[in-house]
Amino acid sequence: MSSPKFRVAICGGGIGGLICALALSRYPDIQVDVYEAAREMAEIGAGIGLWPRTWKILQSLGLENDLAEAAVSRPTNLPRVAFTFRKGDQPLGLTFNQLVTPGGLITFHRPDFQKVILKHLPPSCRTHTHKRLVSYLHGPASSSAQPPIHLHFRDGSTAVCDVLIGADGIKSAVRGTMLRELASQAQAAGKPEEAQQHLAGIEPRWSGASMFRTTFSADLLRQHLPGHRVLREPLVYLGKDTQLTVYPISRGSRINFAATVANFDQEGSTFEGPWVEDVPPFDLINHFSRWEPEVQSLLQCIETVGRWSMHTVVPLKTFVSGRVALLGDAAHAMLPYQGAGACQAIEDALLLSELLGHPLTTPFTLPRALSIYDTTRRPFAQHVAETSRENGLLYTLNYPGLRFDRPEDRDEDNKMRRLGEVYYRIRRNWAWAWETTVEGDVERARGMLEGGGSVNGVAAAS
Repeated sequence: MSSPKFRVAICGGGIGGLICALALSRYPDIQVDVYEAAREMAEIGAGIGLWPRTWKILQSLGLENDLAEAAVSRPTNLPRVAFTFRKGDQPLGLTFNQLVTPGGLITFHRPDFQKVILKHLPPSCRTHTHKRLVSYLHGPASSSAQPPIHLHFRDGSTAVCDVLIGADGIKSAVRGTMLRELASQAQAAGKPEEAQQHLAGIEPRWSGASMFRTTFSADLLRQHLPGHRVLREPLVYLGKDTQLTVYPISRGSRINFAATVANFDQEGSTFEGPWVEDVPPFDLINHFSRWEPEVQSLLQCIETVGRWSMHTVVPLKTFVSGRVALLGDAAHAMLPYQGAGACQAIEDALLLSELLGHPLTTPFTLPRALSIYDTTRRPFAQHVAETSRENGLLYTLNYPGLRFDRPEDRDEDNKMRRLGEVYYRIRRNWAWAWETTVEGDVERARGMLEGGGSVNGVAAAS
């Protein structure tokens, strides 16, 4: 068996890391190893929603049929209701718009989604569990070969690779090591402000919001309210400082429930306590005691619930350094108000694989390929992160200039006018999900790779 063109190590066996491994498996001359910190490849969490832009990637990787079997309804290109929006923090809820898009939102239970990816992952992609990365080091330089990257794991073991992809989540060890290294280089070059900018990206930032997540049986909901609209379509309920998103998963047999309690004035402060914990349902229900009856029907179905303190990664100056790249939450952890976190990780994975698998990418041109990945993906992903944050303000009725707590706001005409503005901004922020395609980004990146010239100061090989 011939030696591989280069060796890729992916730290993190979540959705982004596994999709990256699967996409790279199309290139037999690239060796792929996935290192996962947990003892088994098991996705935690509740529901996941995908938009048409990302669904096309999964089709190209051969996942369409198996994923369609796990979805609530088979994907289509026809117009479909993605979400119905209601103002729910009042005795009588008010539907004020429906988001209709080509294909709508395709929803899954996360474990079902991951099982499909693992089923398609070939044996050539080697997976290693219980391998939590602590740090990495660059090997000694050589005139005849690129120095290997040495990986150091918590259990004392080590590994080597030529390319390191950090898909290790919001608390990414790859990001921490990479940004400290870049900060040291900037400091040595007499750029203290740039050094501080790199260091500021190491630790995640609290958003000021917490999310309560759970799933429950659709049959149980039918017992409380047989005709509940979430049995047919996804819903977003808006309220002051609180918000609720619900949609069916697991082929319609369960309901995904995600409720926000926010104080965005605390954004950037230090969160005290565990980031994720199980809490008594009363901790959640108390926040929604004055909400409309159909929300109360949902709350009556909750038996267990977990609270996530939602943290993000500040906009990084770069996603790459040399032969190291970040993807997914490690690069751009964002708030969930566009259902875009997993989508963006999948898009990162596809573009990285396209560039790494290109015939012009060799061990010596890897830094340029990764620089093109950064140039192409970072602005887009960071834009999605920013508009997701803005949607969070809109969902919790905290967007500047759009108030609902003054006496004149009780007038139904004024209320509907403001809700119309809320919806307009939500839809405008979300338009990327169905009005743009990944194919255009891939073609642009290929053109940069094939066109020669420097990218972010990294020159093409002569």
